[in-house]
Amino acid sequence: MQKPYLSIVLPIYNEVESIPHLLEELVPVLDEIGHPFEILCVDDGSSDGSFDELVKLHQQDERVRVVRFRRNFGQTAAFAAGFDRADGELVITMDADLQNDPADIPKLLEKIDGGFDVVSGWRTERWKEGAASFITRKLPSMTANWLISTGTGVHLHDYGCALKAYRGDVVKSINLYGDLHRFIPAIASYYGVNVAEVPVKYRSRQFGRSKYGLGRITRVILDLLTVRFLLSYSTRPIQIFGLLGIGSFALGVLIGIYLSVMKLVTGIALSERPMLLLAILLVMIGVQFVTMGLLGELIVRTYHESQGKPIYTVRDELG
Repeated sequence: MQKPYLSIVLPIYNEVESIPHLLEELVPVLDEIGHPFEILCVDDGSSDGSFDELVKLHQQDERVRVVRFRRNFGQTAAFAAGFDRADGELVITMDADLQNDPADIPKLLEKIDGGFDVVSGWRTERWKEGAASFITRKLPSMTANWLISTGTGVHLHDYGCALKAYRGDVVKSINLYGDLHRFIPAIASYYGVNVAEVPVKYRSRQFGRSKYGLGRITRVILDLLTVRFLLSYSTRPIQIFGLLGIGSFALGVLIGIYLSVMKLVTGIALSERPMLLLAILLVMIGVQFVTMGLLGELIVRTYHESQGKPIYTVRDELG
């Protein structure tokens, strides 16, 4: 098979009814674009016969590649498996539930050709389904997008849209863990990439049921703390832990000085003052934070030096 220029990554979990319809739409669009392509279908431990359907599609078209997990590892793991196996210069991700329209792919590629490294879809018409979905769907999504944009500094209207395009070297440099798939544009921004957003169509789910709900807001907040730390302090942990430690230590010392002065001036018994325990606690916490920062520095250096990981990324190189 000819080396692909486009790699389409499809995370799939219990979408047996949607898969054939998606491929019927997707393949003609890719054929019309004219570049060699591959479709990487990652079965995330489906239990509804999705893998059997994927086997049939692979037998019909060798450009359809299939990866099957032993169990359900989550969408982030499915994206990571697809990125690891993608051979194309450009990587496009989509949901397999037919909510993304393959006809929007040329819009993403046009933006990529304009010099951007990451292009995210923006489902502008997603909330025209009526007011009933406001609390259960629109409000959680708006809150999550605002939190991620504010916390990472990469402002997108629709982080949850799976229809995105990436340059291959960008996704190859990203290591995904946990549930960080929705933060891929923000994580990629750490490497200095150019991120853009284009309006795309949104279609209601035709088969199956949604895998998302109100509980994702809590997960977004926790993941956001992780991403914020990774983007700002992953190579210099002493600067966050050390700052907290110095602040705590200094506050404890100031309280101790205040109590000492009070003891000398008024002669009060410090053993009866809870602030004495607070001062001691703050000093101990400060020492612990600084120690954690130093240990973090050792771990970071061990990671980069033992694996030969550079602390920089190169975009172009001549000569």
